[in-house]
Amino acid sequence: MRTTLNLKDDIIIEVTRLTGAKNKSQAVNEVLEAYVREKRMQKLLDLKGKLHLEDSWKKLREMELDES
Repeated sequence: MRTTLNLKDDIIIEVTRLTGAKNKSQAVNEVLEAYVREKRMQKLLDLKGKLHLEDSWKKLREMELDES
């Protein structure tokens, strides 16, 4: 999707350098994907101690394997 963004030059240069991306679009995509992964992981970690999967973990694993 084509989008116009106003980004700080120094940030986009550093992001491009740190990601090793070949262009700005690739750099921004990599950073956004990493951000989404991090937020999803944090949501899972926030559930620590709130879920009790003692008996149902085997059923969940079977469902996961069925989706593959």
